[in-house]
Amino acid sequence: MNDAESEGAEVNERASFAPVRGQMKLEVGALVQQGKAVYRIAQLLDLTTLVGMEVESGRASVLRIRELTPLQSASETQPNTDLEDVADEGWRIAQQRFASIAPLIHQPFMTALQVETRAQEVGVNAATLYRWIGRYRESGVVTALIPFKRGWKEGRGRIAVPAEAVIAEVIKNYYLNQQRPGVEKTVREVQRLCLERGITAPSPTAIRARIARVPERERLRSRGFAEQARHKFTPAAGKFPGADFPLSVVQIDHTPLDIIVVDDEHRQPIGRPYVTIATDVYSRVITGYYLSLDAPSATSVAMAVAHSILSKEEWLILHDVKAEWPVWGIPKTIHVDNGAEFRSGTFQRACTQYGIHLEYRPLMRPQFGGNVERVIGTTLREIHDLPGTTFSSVKERAGYDSEKQSALTLSELERWLVTWLCTVYLRRKHASIGTDPLTKWQLGLLGNAEVVGIGIPALPADRMTLLLDFLPSYTRTIQTFGVSIEGWTYYDSALRPWINAKDQDTGRGRKFTFRRDPRDISSVWFFDPELRSYFKIPFSDIRTPSLSAWEDAQIKERLKREGTTQPTTDDLLRALSGLREQVDAAKSRTKKARRQAQRQKVHKQGVTPAEPLAMTESALLVPSTSAATAPLLVGDIQPFGEIE
Repeated sequence: MNDAESEGAEVNERASFAPVRGQMKLEVGALVQQGKAVYRIAQLLDLTTLVGMEVESGRASVLRIRELTPLQSASETQPNTDLEDVADEGWRIAQQRFASIAPLIHQPFMTALQVETRAQEVGVNAATLYRWIGRYRESGVVTALIPFKRGWKEGRGRIAVPAEAVIAEVIKNYYLNQQRPGVEKTVREVQRLCLERGITAPSPTAIRARIARVPERERLRSRGFAEQARHKFTPAAGKFPGADFPLSVVQIDHTPLDIIVVDDEHRQPIGRPYVTIATDVYSRVITGYYLSLDAPSATSVAMAVAHSILSKEEWLILHDVKAEWPVWGIPKTIHVDNGAEFRSGTFQRACTQYGIHLEYRPLMRPQFGGNVERVIGTTLREIHDLPGTTFSSVKERAGYDSEKQSALTLSELERWLVTWLCTVYLRRKHASIGTDPLTKWQLGLLGNAEVVGIGIPALPADRMTLLLDFLPSYTRTIQTFGVSIEGWTYYDSALRPWINAKDQDTGRGRKFTFRRDPRDISSVWFFDPELRSYFKIPFSDIRTPSLSAWEDAQIKERLKREGTTQPTTDDLLRALSGLREQVDAAKSRTKKARRQAQRQKVHKQGVTPAEPLAMTESALLVPSTSAATAPLLVGDIQPFGEIE
């Protein structure tokens, strides 16, 4: 193979991969790899190192967690597919089974009595419950609970739609009322109504399983225990219900930061950036974030959640921060407000896949979001010491020209933020928990003489699979020209076998799943259902430069004003060129144009939590000798005092 062929093969390898949704378990007895060597974990030393016994030689070695990879498994409980390709029947069965085992899998310790009791509640035998628990724990994803033969195919559900409707009706109008009928009476009522309406009645087991899926809060409130529900699920001051161990509840929220940043080229003001922060309620640890010039969106949520779940070593390298941030893992519950960005179908489905309970803040109950808001408040107060701060009010800002004093670029601000987070916030005593967040986090995981830890969280086996699961998806047919998504055409030879493919059941054009990062829509990820792999598909017109979904919206609005309602590719390219020429001409004069140009530059870099080092380090790292940041990192970060 010559150099050109070798280079091409390397590119192709990067442009395709098979999704893997398993996990690397970090617990005593689990198998892991370091290079080609296989180790069995013998002891967990701390959150960064462990002792492993090499399987082949029996020799003990101290291993760094960041250098380990999961042992490749051929288990059939990890089918490779895109989440959008899972049949509705499969989702129903998997969610039903997950609801049955959820009260058990999130407990640090599980007894045989608890399994027997739960098995009776959901109407299955204990052996079945143990099997479901084993399959879920092996992979860490809900789709592992789909039946092998039925779950991945289109077809009728196990219960006919009319019968499902009867069950839902009876649960709502009969079971969830203050007369409090028992489960068996509810089963008989479903069977009675089905007989009365000429519908084949579901099995008692199926009916019990659906009753078991009713959330406890709804069950208590609807059956006359409103006060008990309020007492159990309403947080007292300084406490959130259920946040009893690390990752039990992670809260996420957004805010514009109280600082004006400058662009990279002219170092002139471009306005305030936004940050999305995820925080662990139990320990107050910041588990992840997303900093951007874009307003909060579904993309912000996807990036913040992925950053929260994944390990941070490469992220620290990216920002040249010499510190530790040993925080990762899939949360039990993600708690958010009622913003549209948290209610997308993609986000909800991805949370379901990873066994994450998505809980929305009750309207008019601000105390439910207090933890993340206090963390955000702490972050904003620290920023008030930086040049270009807008403070938190006009009164505080009196006599201070924020734009004139602005000095930090977005990347310099991010480096400051990561440094402060790792060296100050995580290690400074928090008033409400009596210790620093990192110590509380470590105590909850590893335990001590008085506290039993839950163990170190598992790491996702494949970073890119995790990120794609949370990114926006599209279903499209594939034509001779490729695939069209929102006016742009994409093509690659990977699409060729599926051109004009027909759905075997309907005879219509078969639809396939595509995913993309809105920050750069110059390519999409296509999931090939036969090869069970993702392929990166670029624009079909090689003249088209990289652009973001936000630029796309701008140029289409511009064409619409000009009277072009169905633009061709040439129309879109012409409008994009005009927009960028306008920005280039104005960026030395206007803040809006500079912000637009800077957004374009950041989007083009393609940095994600899954691929932090996507660009060369020299192009992305902030020099440690930056005149703007050096005095801040040395003199303005003080690791003393308590966080409110």
